[in-house]
Parts: sequence; C-alpha cells; structure tokens
Amino acid sequence: MSQGVLVNLTKCIGCGSCTVACKMYNANQWIDERAATSGEHAELADENWTIIRKFRVSQPIIEADSDTNNKIDRTNYNPEIWRFVKRQCMHCKEPGCVSSCFAKAFQKTEAGPVIYYPNNCVGCRYCMLACPFKIPKFEWDKTIPVITKCVMCHNRIAKGQQPACVSVCPTNVMKFGDRDELLAEAKELVSKDSRYVKHIYGEEEAGGTSWIYVSDTPFAQLGFKMDVPKKPIPSYTSTYMHSTPIFGAIWALILTGIYFFTKRKEHVKTAEKNHTETTK
Repeated sequence: MSQGVLVNLTKCIGCGSCTVACKMYNANQWIDERAATSGEHAELADENWTIIRKFRVSQPIIEADSDTNNKIDRTNYNPEIWRFVKRQCMHCKEPGCVSSCFAKAFQKTEAGPVIYYPNNCVGCRYCMLACPFKIPKFEWDKTIPVITKCVMCHNRIAKGQQPACVSVCPTNVMKFGDRDELLAEAKELVSKDSRYVKHIYGEEEAGGTSWIYVSDTPFAQLGFKMDVPKKPIPSYTSTYMHSTPIFGAIWALILTGIYFFTKRKEHVKTAEKNHTETTK
C-alpha cells in the first residue's frame, strides 16, 4: 500500500512548525543566512528539506445578487490575502531521480517514500537534472559533498508513524494515509466546495506524486511548476539511462588508460634523466 500526504493549503497559517520538526528529526542545521526556511524568500537547500513559502495574492470577492441569488464577481480584490505553501520532495510514483541514478543511490519504496543512500552516490548529479520539481540539492559547501532531500521520514512510516512534519501541524494542513484514499477525498472536496480550484496538484504531474495539494488559489500564483509533464519522467529517460552504466564503464577505462599512460611517460622521463646523470 503506497502512502501519501494530502495538503490543504487553505488551512496553513505559516507557523513553521513543520520546518522545525523536519530539522530536529533529521538533525539538519539552520542556514538562514543563505536560505531561509520560512517567508517570501524561503528556499529548499541542502539543509532545508521542508520550507514554508509566503505569497501575497489577490482573489476576487464574490457577492450574491439580491434579486437572482446568483453569485456575481464584483471584480473587487482584497490586497491583503496571504497564502502559505509547504514544499518538500513530492515523492513521485515513478521518480525521475531513481531512473536517472545508475548507482542506485535513489530507491522508491512500496510504502511511498523515495529514499536516498549517500554511500551509493558517485556525485554525478543526474538526479538534479532529472527531477521535474528541482528538489535534490548538492552540498556545495562540504568537503565530501552528497545529495540531500526529504525522505518522507521513511523510518517513522515503517514504524506506523506519520512523517515528523505531519505530526506537529497545529491546524491539520496535512493528512497522512493511503494515497488512493487521499486522492479520492481530495476529489470529493474539490467537487463539492466552490472555494477550491478545480485542480489537484500531484494527481497527474510527473505521472502522479505521493504528496498532493488542494488550494483555493491557482497553483501558478503559489510558485508551483506548471510545466511539469503528466507522463512519468522515466518514460523519457529509460532508453538513455539503460546505456549510462556502459558509458560510465567506458569512461572509467579511458581515465584509467590516461592515468597509466601519464605514469608511463613520467617513468620514462625519470629513467632518461637518471641515465643522463650517470653517463656524465
């Protein structure tokens, strides 16, 4: 059974509890001086696996006509409407990062999370190019860098617990459970409540994701990538990535050949120098 999380953006107050829980559970450092976890300029980073973005949006005020009782858009706009968006890895059903990683540093579990195994990583960073949501981040400031991202608290899920961010939310923005059941709940909510936009983000994006969103504000106004294809990313890369290990092996042989050729030249040069000195 694949697990997922339904995020109702109308309930988020931007308190940042989820970002704190994520930091504490994963022992990640605070790097606000270069990437804030909350606010209008919050960004996912190597130590920021969960963020809360703040958006100032305009929404039409809908009023009822007294004669017909029909809802009419009076084209008045409230300039003080704020919306808060929790972002993290989307945990695709068919992840591009997994298909692009020939070292198997990324692996998709049956429970839903996409897990990263740094000991397998060779640092090629193909995953960063393959992800349509631009989630994986590289530790540019580390001596021995690796890729980092949210792993959906897979250890907690294995124990029957919720992800840390979900467990601390005071306004129940997030609901953890079976992904199919959550999607059915989201569809019912969107169809019955006129406040919500008729789009469930994550239902079809990249072939579907484990994290799905409902909102009363168009997702394009909330920083969501709207050019993500509906077709799973691996379907675009599978043919190419099938040959990647072969090219990797060939490139390794080439580098090995260059190394031994260079060492051979150095050895010959040293031998000639020693011969010249002994014949003087």
